[in-house]
Amino acid sequence: MPNSDQLPSLLLKINQNQLALEAAIMELTLWVEQRDSGEVGDNVRGALATISKSEEFINMTLAVLMTPE
Repeated sequence: MPNSDQLPSLLLKINQNQLALEAAIMELTLWVEQRDSGEVGDNVRGALATISKSEEFINMTLAVLMTPE
């Protein structure tokens, strides 16, 4: 298998890791917010918003790369 054929699979795994990290960080954010650290929670939510904004583009790009020619 040429290396270029592995690129879509690699990007898919990276995206899966990103989503898993996002979920774990959100769990920690909720825990922090429950302990009245709203400012920290707001900062983390701002960073997580960047991940969410990128997710649609990443998914569309992966769909194009994974589509057989």
